Amino acid sequence: MPSYYFKEFWTPLKLIGIRFYRDDEYDIWVKYWNRPKQLLK
Repeated sequence: MPSYYFKEFWTPLKLIGIRFYRDDEYDIWVKYWNRPKQLLK
């Protein structure tokens, strides 16, 4: 399993607990509340 470096970027959805991250390969990941991060396709 590769290791990733994540950088969170701000969206208005962060106010309700949905966070978006960009990894070192510029893919976008989403995290819903206390669930693990999932890759968006």
